[in-house]
Amino acid sequence: MDLRKIFFAYPAALIEVKQAISGAGRLVATRGNNVELHLWVENDIAGRPLTDPIFQQINQCDILFADVTALNFNVTFEIGYAIGLGKRVHITRNSNFRREVELIDRIGIFDTLGFEPYSNEEDLAGLLLNASDEGAIRLTSAINVKAPIYVLNTPTMGQAMLGIVSRVKKARLGFRNFFPQEEPRLSAIKAVDDIAASLGVVVPLLSKDFADADLHNIRAAFVAGVALAMGKATVILQPSNGPAPLDVRDIVKTYTRAEDIADQIGELALDVTERLQAVEPLPIPAGNFLAQLSLGDPIAENEFQTLAKYFLRTDEFGRASRGEVNLVVGRKGAGKTALFSQLRNEKRANSQNIVVDLKPEGYQLIRLKEDVLVFLAEGAKTHLITAFFEYVLYLEICYKVLEKDKERHTRDGRLYKPYRRLLDAYSAGDAGEGDFSERLLALSRELAAKFQKGFGTGKDQRLTAQQVTELIYKHNIREIRDALSSYLKFKNAVWVLFDNLDKGWSSHGITGNDTLILRSLIDAARKIQREVQRDGHDFHCVVFVRNDVYQLLVETSADYGKESRATLDWTDSDLLRELVRRRMIQNGLPEDTAFERVWAQVCISQYSGEETSQYLIDRSLMRPRNLLKMLAHCRGFAVNLGRERIEQADLEKGLKAYSLDLITEADQELTDIIGSDTALLYHFIGEGDRFDRSRLGAILKGADILAESIGSVIEFLLYYGFLGIKVGSENSRYIFDVGYDMKLLKVLISKHEQSLIYVLNPAFFPALNL
Repeated sequence: MDLRKIFFAYPAALIEVKQAISGAGRLVATRGNNVELHLWVENDIAGRPLTDPIFQQINQCDILFADVTALNFNVTFEIGYAIGLGKRVHITRNSNFRREVELIDRIGIFDTLGFEPYSNEEDLAGLLLNASDEGAIRLTSAINVKAPIYVLNTPTMGQAMLGIVSRVKKARLGFRNFFPQEEPRLSAIKAVDDIAASLGVVVPLLSKDFADADLHNIRAAFVAGVALAMGKATVILQPSNGPAPLDVRDIVKTYTRAEDIADQIGELALDVTERLQAVEPLPIPAGNFLAQLSLGDPIAENEFQTLAKYFLRTDEFGRASRGEVNLVVGRKGAGKTALFSQLRNEKRANSQNIVVDLKPEGYQLIRLKEDVLVFLAEGAKTHLITAFFEYVLYLEICYKVLEKDKERHTRDGRLYKPYRRLLDAYSAGDAGEGDFSERLLALSRELAAKFQKGFGTGKDQRLTAQQVTELIYKHNIREIRDALSSYLKFKNAVWVLFDNLDKGWSSHGITGNDTLILRSLIDAARKIQREVQRDGHDFHCVVFVRNDVYQLLVETSADYGKESRATLDWTDSDLLRELVRRRMIQNGLPEDTAFERVWAQVCISQYSGEETSQYLIDRSLMRPRNLLKMLAHCRGFAVNLGRERIEQADLEKGLKAYSLDLITEADQELTDIIGSDTALLYHFIGEGDRFDRSRLGAILKGADILAESIGSVIEFLLYYGFLGIKVGSENSRYIFDVGYDMKLLKVLISKHEQSLIYVLNPAFFPALNL
């Protein structure tokens, strides 16, 4: 019969138990020629240093016996360690003692594994001599890549436990918990299965001062033993007051601050990420993937030809595509132009659609504002500019129809006469040559010249409908409408897309005439839509504007708050990750490649205790353009040094370059508002990152901001995301945390004026040397 090696671990707490086990050992030595028994007595010091000989003995044995008549941290750890190695474990309990039965039942581990009772050394010797190494708990090998971390929760969610869960979440690695609040007993079998399916395990220990510390720490010992035996990345954390002695540094990590927990979880996340890559190696192209990686251009205008390959079709895009909105609203860098180009391309794909894409520049209407609007009464302004845009839009629709069917109408007998009629109506007036920007500039200049000639420079002038007609129309507009309507019965739909109208308008430096121009454009589009749809044709007009412009439009014209719109301001980090993922997988990777897998090839997973993609997103002001700029900077530094992925040093250099870009852009916009170059943002250097209202005002005053302008400048800094607010122990809130609702932010400030502090966005820290 083969020799069976048995390792027997038992606590030193009960003399009668020690005597029974020693006696059983002597009996086995005389009776069991095929049994090699090694007895190991454990003391009651939780977390006593577990030396290599113990691990070696358990590794070499065939069977582990463990006595739990008196619960012991180290014995429990060894039970878990043996199970993690795939050993057969026999748990014994002296039936003469009823000590800790209730606690054992509450823990759940031991009775789910099963007990083998004995009352004397003869009984125990029989168990040892007849023990089998068969029936060990089966260990699964499949890794749960969706949730590769297992966390053993404490019975109550103290500050340390909250910190652990928070940091694991920030690492953006899926995890599973044992929740004592929902599962009062820990099943050994389930715990082993969960640990086996994990790549990393987090085990917090509790000091004896905490309620149910004994119960939790025994569970912790078991879980830690299983995890370490299986070779999982394991973090065992304890507070500075125990329970494990401070010299167990190789197994138990002691924390005194929240940052210590963050550092340990950060290291664990790095390890788990590396292991995930080994479990699911990504089929990346040969060579340096990072060097070959293309993420596209942060500016949509520069990537119109390639954008369709990775454009993220959000719900906002779907609503615009279905014709459910007539305004698309978003901040600079939020993706308005990207949506504009993809909506245009989608509608153009249907040859029966007429797509009029108009991208003027703000300066093309300056002459109109300076030479006409300043001399008109409010009602006359609205009347004139609405009529002007109605005229412009009708002409542009005609221009696009005539251009699109210039050849086709000669081959299609149905189109020939309607086309010629429309051409004659259009050609009756001088519509101008060149692209739309040039035509718009010519029309606005001509209107300004005619107005100056006919009405001079008197203030608050009023115009009759006849005067407006004479000023604007060089064509018979009714004939244009009728000819166009007759031709549109051969078409599917008309889409007018209007972008860039607010280009060049400064944030919070927008004038009343600016909003009047936008309001008049919307009114003109509505009027055309009613007229065209009344004739049975499908017509849609979508105007793309910044959200600060839209907000001002709503404030000055209440009816426009009811306007159907799609808001592009980003609040969901996962959507930004998906935007980046789509760009990364275009570099030769499978379409279904998860973000986490390709990100691990591009960048280290953790930085400053946080998952790197979230760290960057938190500093992007929630704007896709900024996120892509940041990545481009970080990648550039890494590639220049020949690295195969972005490392910590590259992140730091990239964030510094990006932060300087942000400062420059914000300073330019501030210059537009204030009217002079103040270099205001640089005055925050050395001032820290938190300010009360008085201190903030002093900084602005030191930058030569006039007292009457301080309120508007603070509002801009909040709107831009340079500043946020913090009330008490709550998290900091920035404009994107309140749905970009400036009114809500103002209300919060007014309600907490005495206790509120202003906080600097960490995106600006590197540029300000914070």
